[in-house]
Amino acid sequence: MEELWLNEGRNRLLQALLQIAVGLHHFRNENIEGAVRLFKAALAKSTDTWSGKLGIDIDKLFTETEEYLKKLYAYEKAPFSFYPLHISILDERLHHAVVACVPKGVAEEDKF
Repeated sequence: MEELWLNEGRNRLLQALLQIAVGLHHFRNENIEGAVRLFKAALAKSTDTWSGKLGIDIDKLFTETEEYLKKLYAYEKAPFSFYPLHISILDERLHHAVVACVPKGVAEEDKF
């Protein structure tokens, strides 16, 4: 993903996707402040555009990221366990490419 971001001229929308992923990584490692900082930065770019085709439901991803951020703001009073964000794939070719990368034996519901 980072290579695509660099090749696309450091597009801010692609950067936002990277920041969401790294924010989740920070939260999984109990770095709440790092997760908050990266989610906020990603959401600040949520209205940016890109001429490329993402093939995912970006609006849903940003909505779920915003919900995650709200939970992180309240984390001290209402801690919760890490959970992944699921990316809804809209493009059929992308869907097939992702399925092809999933190791054999992984349950269908665990693929995405």
